[in-house]
Amino acid sequence: MNQRRLDLARSLTQFLGILLLLALPSRLQANPEIPGAPQKKPIALIGGTIHPISGPVVHNGTLLFDAGRIVRLGQDIPIPANSQIIDVRGKHIYPGMFDSMTNMGLIEVKAVRASIDEAETGDINPNVQARVAVNPDSELIPVTRSNGVLLTLTAPRGGTISGQAAVLQLDGWTWEEMTLQPNAGMILKWPNMAAVSDWWVDKSAKQQIKDRDKTLENLRQTFDDAEAYRQARQAKVKGQDRDARWEAMIPVLAGKLPIIVQANEIQQIQAAVAFASERKLKMILFGGHDAPRCAALLKQHQIPVIIGGVYRLPRKRHDAYDDAYTLPEQLRKQGIQFCISSYGRFGAANVRNLPYHAAVAVAFGLPADEALKAITLSPAEILGLDQRVGSLQPGLDATLIVTTGNPLETTTQVERAFIQGRPVQLNDRHKRLWRKYQQKYQQLKEAAVPGP
Repeated sequence: MNQRRLDLARSLTQFLGILLLLALPSRLQANPEIPGAPQKKPIALIGGTIHPISGPVVHNGTLLFDAGRIVRLGQDIPIPANSQIIDVRGKHIYPGMFDSMTNMGLIEVKAVRASIDEAETGDINPNVQARVAVNPDSELIPVTRSNGVLLTLTAPRGGTISGQAAVLQLDGWTWEEMTLQPNAGMILKWPNMAAVSDWWVDKSAKQQIKDRDKTLENLRQTFDDAEAYRQARQAKVKGQDRDARWEAMIPVLAGKLPIIVQANEIQQIQAAVAFASERKLKMILFGGHDAPRCAALLKQHQIPVIIGGVYRLPRKRHDAYDDAYTLPEQLRKQGIQFCISSYGRFGAANVRNLPYHAAVAVAFGLPADEALKAITLSPAEILGLDQRVGSLQPGLDATLIVTTGNPLETTTQVERAFIQGRPVQLNDRHKRLWRKYQQKYQQLKEAAVPGP
């Protein structure tokens, strides 16, 4: 009996040990890349082709930056004597790419629950701040910036009001160092306005409509309560307790913080716009599958669109096969401001493929310069950061990449990257594994050669 208990205890100990290993994947597998040190002297990139995005291309140009900011760019510009000069002749200089909807830093392995920290329990969580949950040691960060994506909007998910998204720059020792804009938008998921019938739906149409009405009433009550709280705060009512949820809603109600509304169907979009207009909220539409069908409404209220991924399947059975691919060009033709995100089922692991979402849009009609803008300057403009990032202009952050060609092409390599003037390491887990197995096959080849 004692031996049986001992064996049971040993088995339980081993099981708990396995659970502990699974519970700490991101810490046990922290990426070894060292964040860049602050810029100490001017750096001049000379001889390259400069693509400012906000202006004409500069051939055989020089880009000078100091103290993390771009000083000047052009041809034959003066270079300070103490500058570090980097010859980039034959190369191209672009702003760092910007993915406008991700869960970067909040998730590591989707199959491992312990590595996922992108959602809180409950339906109304406006006080949730994505940035404080970001793991700066995520292996997905160096993989992503190796392909030129240096900026992301990292957003929480779950419930109706998920919380506050933050703009991150993908280099830094801590989440504080990585945060460029701590409060970039309040994430709000709009409910389906019509009942859905599909293999994954287990509720009747009647129950779906009932749930929709309950969600909408809860949403209205939330904003009413938050407004009452704001007015009480402004009136300095005695005994008014502070509520973290309603404190977070104050900049939203004041029109200073946009609501980023996830909606795809035309009825969802129309209802969300009506809600935002009625309450004078600043709104950004995320998803936007049916946005071209209500273009006049979006233009009237000046609502930009974050496209929820281009390289994806059609949403409806009757949609054309290329419906998602042509969405950016449809929006451009109708004069709606938009940007492209890599949003999709694999989340942060595929943010590195952002430029190829834009490339697919080019293959289906979107001009190439507009595609580059959609993953650099446009997200910066939509999120109010175009005076910091998104293009190459004097005074803006020196957040940029040096490439062998057009980043929309899969053959292009990113050879250098800088974030606020800091040189960024472009090593990552993919490259380390490539070098490892390159050695394996080299050793196998040598072993197969007969000796003398």
